[in-house]
Amino acid sequence: MKSICLFFLSLLAIGVSSTRAQEGIPVYFDYLTDNYYLVYPSMAGIGEGGKVRLTARQQWFSVDEAPNLQTLSVHYRVPDTRSGVGAIVFNDANGYHSQTGLKLTYAHHLPFSSDYRALNQLSFGMSAGFIQSSLDESEFRSVIADPIITGGRNSVGYFNADLGMSYNYLEFYAHFSVLNLLGSGRDLYTAIEFDNLRRYLFSAGYVFGKGQWQFEPSFLLQMTEFTRERTLDLNAKVYRDVGFGTVFGGVSYRRSFDGAQFLANGSFGEQRLQLFTPLLGIQAGNFLFAYNYSYQSGDIRLDNGGFHQITLGYDFGQLTAKRYDCKCPAVNY
Repeated sequence: MKSICLFFLSLLAIGVSSTRAQEGIPVYFDYLTDNYYLVYPSMAGIGEGGKVRLTARQQWFSVDEAPNLQTLSVHYRVPDTRSGVGAIVFNDANGYHSQTGLKLTYAHHLPFSSDYRALNQLSFGMSAGFIQSSLDESEFRSVIADPIITGGRNSVGYFNADLGMSYNYLEFYAHFSVLNLLGSGRDLYTAIEFDNLRRYLFSAGYVFGKGQWQFEPSFLLQMTEFTRERTLDLNAKVYRDVGFGTVFGGVSYRRSFDGAQFLANGSFGEQRLQLFTPLLGIQAGNFLFAYNYSYQSGDIRLDNGGFHQITLGYDFGQLTAKRYDCKCPAVNY
């Protein structure tokens, strides 16, 4: 066990010291709808059985070419082992720029309890992926020829990797990930572009309550290395056990640490990113449905509309006899 820990810690150290990282799946609020695997590869196969999650996100319905994202993720614990495997397919479009990709994940889970039903587990995970990034300049028009604009469709593919670790102890959990470890000299744009988009994520939370009601406060801290941007998510969820399954709801507040200056009515102001995201969901048997809506506050906004996201899920392969004796919805299916 010690050698495995040292191996994964060494991989984390190598990833942190490397350069030229690239983009990947944006970190939205999918993780709050029982989809932590999207941002933490160590959550692949976290419990017995597997999970399938399909998400669709659309921003600003009144704006043409508005950002939209679709993801399909599957992860599974290999039977009678400590290994988890997973895969993610995604499509992310924003105006004339788009990216599609595939990630494959391996995770290893180390139990610290002799009693199987008592959850006490340290997990390590690594995802390797291929991303195809495109820029469509076919509709760009200029009276004076611009040598930077090719007028065609530029596309380039590159590889990337994510590393992460998680610790789950009964109703407590903590996660850490380093996303976009590798750089590949994307060169999608003719103009000079920076290529270090490495991101660091850390989150923790606890589920209170043993009866029909549970309350789960949590947070997620996100940092981007090159731009030194930092954001913090403060989350609160409530679960209610009902006859057919579980109903849950909650709210998330995201705020950036750094603001952008703007000029209005002859005076300067500063605005920081602020997103309010209520969410609702139902877990009925093996099926999950969830919806969240993000609203951006502040004086400077592209559109008054918000960001809609729907999640569909299916859980499979976990026997009732192999469920952990805890209120841990991200682990017990």
